[in-house]
Amino acid sequence: MSDSHKTEIVPDHTTEVLTDDAGFEVSAHPRVQEFIFSTKRFLSNPLSIIGLIIILGFALVAIFAPVLAPPENPENPYRIPHDGWAVEPQAPSEENILGTMEQQYDVYYGLIWGTRSAFRIGFFVVLANLAMGLVLGSIAGYFGGLIDEVIMRITDMFYSIPFLSWAMALVVAIGRGLNSIIITLIVIQWTTYVRVLRGEILTVRENDYVQAARASGASHLRIITTHILPNSIYSVLIVASMNIGVTVLAAATLSFLGLGAEIGYADWGQMANTARNWIVGPPGNRLAYWHVVMIPGAAISLFVLGWNLLGDAARDVFDPKMRRK
Repeated sequence: MSDSHKTEIVPDHTTEVLTDDAGFEVSAHPRVQEFIFSTKRFLSNPLSIIGLIIILGFALVAIFAPVLAPPENPENPYRIPHDGWAVEPQAPSEENILGTMEQQYDVYYGLIWGTRSAFRIGFFVVLANLAMGLVLGSIAGYFGGLIDEVIMRITDMFYSIPFLSWAMALVVAIGRGLNSIIITLIVIQWTTYVRVLRGEILTVRENDYVQAARASGASHLRIITTHILPNSIYSVLIVASMNIGVTVLAAATLSFLGLGAEIGYADWGQMANTARNWIVGPPGNRLAYWHVVMIPGAAISLFVLGWNLLGDAARDVFDPKMRRK
């Protein structure tokens, strides 16, 4: 160490405190160092910055939706206002800056309030799946034996059914609508979280510190919550961050197939479903209805892209196998 710095051992602390010539202390706590390292690694990746900007942009639109597109009916703000019942969509104009869809539903209003629908679908489904994955994956991975066998065979059963067939059957059984799609995706998508967390716990549970906790008489719950989950949860968090976009895309797919909300509901998938009859314009102008197709499609694509880029960044930051490369 140079003469301009000296190391002082501080009693009752396990870290070194560096002081410069002016006597100012520089923290060297390992957690602070890891936080600084993770932040620098995240900010050094241009794609992660792009993803963050995209998601923050959508978040601002969702937060300020009542200002950007004031609802005509505050009690039901997700209902897109429309002016008339003409079937043919109208091109962008001063009155409707992004044009109208079938039955003159305002595309701009649907785009703005559809952002809230996208966040609601993504967060509700992923958080519910994450909770199920943490509980079932922890039990299966930690206890093993018959409990593990039962949980994993149920997981395999869910995996054996094709996603689209499984989802369509459940939505039809529950009843079409956005809430039905949310429930369906919660029922179907938990399996990935259980498998990933179980695999991580199978490795972590054999470490010396877990064996020491067992020998000291710690309860199973304490060992799982204090020693195992904090050291095995990162892979699941990475999966969750990337699955938000995938979940919204899956919901849009079901809505496009006619299983989502009714016509006029502010949901990008429903807007795309309404627009599918107008992909090609009349013979004289094939691109006459481009706005009803491109705008909701672009919103879905950007939203999914933003979360995928953030998921890649989270993997670089949290994955122990990649963070020091």
